[in-house]
Amino acid sequence: MLAIVRWLSYLPATIDPYLNLPQPDYEADDILIVSGTEQLRALADDARRRIVAVLRERAATTTELAEEVGLAKGTVAHHLKVLEAAGLVRVVRTRRVRALTESFYGRVARLYVIKSTDDFSNVRVRLSPADAAAFQRRLEKLARDVQAAATAKGEEYEFMATLFRTGDFT
Repeated sequence: MLAIVRWLSYLPATIDPYLNLPQPDYEADDILIVSGTEQLRALADDARRRIVAVLRERAATTTELAEEVGLAKGTVAHHLKVLEAAGLVRVVRTRRVRALTESFYGRVARLYVIKSTDDFSNVRVRLSPADAAAFQRRLEKLARDVQAAATAKGEEYEFMATLFRTGDFT
């Protein structure tokens, strides 16, 4: 997996005014730092990202999630097991339906912050506006080059990189 992502150091008082985090219908931590390989792999799948996105607003059952994301109930159950094993979702409540116990899943945190362990993720420099624009163009070209190299065979990778002014978030 190729993922180079840089996030600001998190201080709840500095980020919360800028984000409108949803208030789910269950208890969840404010933030989870996602950095482990198992967690990153779990979030690398499109279906699992869609499931996690649905759970931002409310807890849901496997059946509700299957309808929402357009996948078979068994497939969603598998993805929920992967997400649960990675510590990204959990059962937040249950209810009895006839002779069965139905589980409602929810996120463990309202916000997931992806933190890379690569040295490249912590690069902070001062640049002139012209240099910043030049680097932005180079990043865009690199992203196009990565896309152009795609083939039907081989392993799946995701490329993520950005350049932003840190002053935009303080």
